[in-house]
Amino acid sequence: MTREQLAGAARDALGGGRRLDAVERVAGGSKKGVYRLAMDDATTAIAYLWDDAENYWPAAEGDDDLTDPFSPGLGLDLFQAAHARLDALGVRVPAIRLVDRDGAHCPADLAIVEDLPGENLEALLVRDPGAAAPVMARLAESLGAMRGHRAPAYGKVAVVDGGGTSRGTSCEGVVLDRALRDLAEAASRDPRIAGARDRLEERLLGLAAAVRPRAEYAVVHGELGPDHVLVDADGNPVAIDIEGSMYFDVEWEHVFLHIRLDDAYQPLRADGLDEDRLALYTLAQRLSLTAGPLRLLDGEFPDRAFMAGIAEHNLKQALELAHA
Repeated sequence: MTREQLAGAARDALGGGRRLDAVERVAGGSKKGVYRLAMDDATTAIAYLWDDAENYWPAAEGDDDLTDPFSPGLGLDLFQAAHARLDALGVRVPAIRLVDRDGAHCPADLAIVEDLPGENLEALLVRDPGAAAPVMARLAESLGAMRGHRAPAYGKVAVVDGGGTSRGTSCEGVVLDRALRDLAEAASRDPRIAGARDRLEERLLGLAAAVRPRAEYAVVHGELGPDHVLVDADGNPVAIDIEGSMYFDVEWEHVFLHIRLDDAYQPLRADGLDEDRLALYTLAQRLSLTAGPLRLLDGEFPDRAFMAGIAEHNLKQALELAHA
């Protein structure tokens, strides 16, 4: 997308009489381009661009299968469906200023949204845990609203709210299948996982067998780490990178939150979570956070040391869980 195309989209999004003064790539995006647009009157906005050239992940079979809850969250349709659902539940998300799926401004899917230029929750927790406490309390309220909204089917919000169905027969079954694929992929890339593959597979199968059926599912973000929560000027948590939002077992969300937040997770803890699901999903996510970063490193992802560190940490945690 050229600067001229961005300038035209920015004018349509933010109103005439403004000129695009600067474009800054925002760090962190691995599946879409994220750019801060600064106008000549100091107005700013964020542009999301879903284009193959902006996606660092190597292409894989099934990437475009929306019936797979864990297929990549790519594209404007998924973003808008997730945005509408979360906004309806009172979960703060960046306001949409413009959407372009018809190529009016560029050949790729484009959205321009509200800019929230302050620090994210991850940085705030490090800098000032006391100031982060009310943000965490409000995030717990948002999670409660998401947990309280139930659907009789699981899958991506766009699929379920559109009346579609997802592959598989249960959340735990979908997770098990994915975990076994992640295990095979990690084993092909690291000899330590390869050496423990049989034990890890046995552990996954045993944990999955203990999970009891469930027929209702909650709204989950799917990757709600503190880097995916911005903080607005009023101290409200704002969820970003929402395209992967789905109806699923709420335990999936809480395992991810616990992994990412560690000791800081406590204010978000919820009552009534299923311990068997928590156990299965913890091992599954450790394997995913090993295989995924190793796969990403096959491409041109720029911050390679950071991604390699994620893979190494979670690999060690997975090996420990194999003997739990």
